[in-house]
Amino acid sequence: MLLSPLSRAKTALTVGLMALVATTIFAQQASTTTAADQDTAKYVSSMISKFHISQKPLDDRISAMLVQRFVKELDPQKLYFVKPDIDGFAKYRDHLDDYLKQGKADFGYEVFALYLKRLDERLAVAHKLIDAPHDFALDESMVIDGDQLAWSADAAEANERWRKRVKYDLLTLQLDKVSAEDGRKRLHKRYDTVKRSAHDMEDNEVLEMYLSSMAHCFDPHSSYMSKQSVEDFEIQMRLSLQGIGAALQAEDGVTVVKQIVAGGAAEKDGRLKVGDKITAVGQEEGDFQEILEMKLNKVVRLIRGDGGTKVRLRVLKETGETVVYELTRQTIALTSQEVKGEIIQTGERVPGTKGRVGVINIPSFYRDFGGAQQGKDDFKSTARDVLKVLNDFRTQGGVDAIVVDLRMNGGGALSEAIEVSGLFIDRGPVVQVKEQNGRIKSHDDEEPGVEYSGPLLVLCNRLSASASEIFAAAIKDYGRGIVIGDVTTHGKGTVQNVMPVSSQMFRMLNGSKDRGSVKLTINQFYRVNGDSTQNRGVESDVVLPSLIDHMDLGESFLENALAFDHIAPAKFAAYGYNTPQVVAALKEASQKRVAVDPKFQQVAKDIERYLARKNRKTVSLNEEAMKRERDDDKAAKEVEKEEEENETKSDKPVFAKTEYNNEVLQIALDYSSQLKAAKTAAR
Repeated sequence: MLLSPLSRAKTALTVGLMALVATTIFAQQASTTTAADQDTAKYVSSMISKFHISQKPLDDRISAMLVQRFVKELDPQKLYFVKPDIDGFAKYRDHLDDYLKQGKADFGYEVFALYLKRLDERLAVAHKLIDAPHDFALDESMVIDGDQLAWSADAAEANERWRKRVKYDLLTLQLDKVSAEDGRKRLHKRYDTVKRSAHDMEDNEVLEMYLSSMAHCFDPHSSYMSKQSVEDFEIQMRLSLQGIGAALQAEDGVTVVKQIVAGGAAEKDGRLKVGDKITAVGQEEGDFQEILEMKLNKVVRLIRGDGGTKVRLRVLKETGETVVYELTRQTIALTSQEVKGEIIQTGERVPGTKGRVGVINIPSFYRDFGGAQQGKDDFKSTARDVLKVLNDFRTQGGVDAIVVDLRMNGGGALSEAIEVSGLFIDRGPVVQVKEQNGRIKSHDDEEPGVEYSGPLLVLCNRLSASASEIFAAAIKDYGRGIVIGDVTTHGKGTVQNVMPVSSQMFRMLNGSKDRGSVKLTINQFYRVNGDSTQNRGVESDVVLPSLIDHMDLGESFLENALAFDHIAPAKFAAYGYNTPQVVAALKEASQKRVAVDPKFQQVAKDIERYLARKNRKTVSLNEEAMKRERDDDKAAKEVEKEEEENETKSDKPVFAKTEYNNEVLQIALDYSSQLKAAKTAAR
């Protein structure tokens, strides 16, 4: 519904007064930060300015950045706040640093409160617009890049943005073959979920968001983690949790079972199924707690618990029957994220070839630090699991070459990257680290000998980051193997340390309450050749065409990322397995195969279409035009869909049968042949 000029003027006046009142209240309010939160804010601020590698102070520059960053965190598309709100926030651009040093985080809480108010106002309008008529034959468009938009001058302008937003959502559903009636119902539910999720935010979550926004002003990888976030982080590092073994998802306020984890309590019990809806949770004793409309992270907390304890679930089956299941919690290994290996007979994948290629998939560099400190013999470790795979390859008769697949591997424990590197190189430096004081320290592989000395290929893409880049760089710089995949890796050349806020560093904290941790960038790492991987990443010796290689993924696209630099190279002995002659021959052979392969030709067309539309700032709201745009975007959406599916699959193949992977196998065989020929010539 479009407003008349008179209505627009009245609405503008009204919202202008509302914003003025809100800003005045905001300015006059006394501190509402609790004593516990004051301690947290004060010491997190102190830790970041003291220990961050940049050694930059928390000052007016950071304060100004924080105002902008926190607002963008809440409203990146500029759909809720209006210009008078932003002008009110700007008054604090030189003061937030002083407030945080005193432990005052009121700005974060009160900006969030105003955000909720504006969200309620906008969504009330959106619900009316859902049921209003829309003409999909009109030639109009919507700006999709929030950075290209100015803040709405008033509510009327904001409502016009929402008219287009609603029209876009309805048209998208219509093109997905959803009826008009069902589309409106879905959109009402979707916006209700947005509102409910925002209002369900707890104070500790708001504090976490605000302090993390402050940390992000120093670099994109520093953050504040609440107690719950620390727990989730530790689960990912040790690859295990205590619970029932079910992945859950919130759908329109209902908790739905999306996956049963292999080896978990739910799988062993056998009654809970994918698609079941959990409506209430009870502990061993006491009443059930209704969880309809409850935030998913709260539901997860209710279901998780110490191994051996029981939890009761009231479940609505897809048949409509309601049942109660009692399950005993247990420690569950997250096997989908652990190292896996497979020997591939290349003739079964690539006709006309004969060879055995071992593939080792490393999704992350995990390490159970707690288990290691306790001296457990079976603590989870990437290096240990890679060694097991290498031993399995030997037991099965050996291989002609090994591919270490690090695609989508975002990193993990630095110590694991060093230990895994040590399985393939003899003693020597693996990575150099610059500390806050500028001192350079070399981290070495101290174990003599190697576990595998044959042809080695490291497969990476734009999402291979941090610890992945340390390993890839070491293999390349030592001349121990070659790197293949996207043009370069992610470019994250910094080291983060998780430091508890309740450490002995701040004994003066009130009580011993767990106040979360700071994940802080304290070091920058460098290759043994002296180059930083920061921003530039590790370049591939042989590049294969992929759509993801052309997306804006990588450190260079992140705000406040540290710059590339160079230090003196370390002393190391190179193996010489990646000479320019060998690499040139591999590139030439691969490019010839790729050029005539129909599937790679299709990838080239997908890339061309993607690049043509990549930098667009608007989308059409005309039905026919949007159909054409969706066809052009299809390839990119397929990549995103594949990534999402890979995140949840527990039985995904080690090395799927794809044209891309087949070419990797062919390169591996070529590399093995090249090295054999080089050795023969040397003799």
